[in-house]
Amino acid sequence: MNEEPNEVAPPSRIEGRYANYFEVGHNAFEFVIDLGQFYPDGERAQLHTRIITSPAYARALLEVLTDSIERFEQTFGHIPKRQNDEKADSNGI
Repeated sequence: MNEEPNEVAPPSRIEGRYANYFEVGHNAFEFVIDLGQFYPDGERAQLHTRIITSPAYARALLEVLTDSIERFEQTFGHIPKRQNDEKADSNGI
């Protein structure tokens, strides 16, 4: 993981999906991140994407997100913490 790629090849097609529901799990070898969408009138979130990655790349994702959030807040102001939803699963965020 020491070598950073100089360029990322553009995908032939990339699909964007909105996510407001996240579940994260791990074992000794990998992290599993499930992404989905929760609708207020629904009983359950609809999961649509699963990312499986190594612990080292999970940490890299954390660092990239942390840096990005810091830059966002410097430009646009503080992001308030999300209120706890009664319907949110204890594994989900």
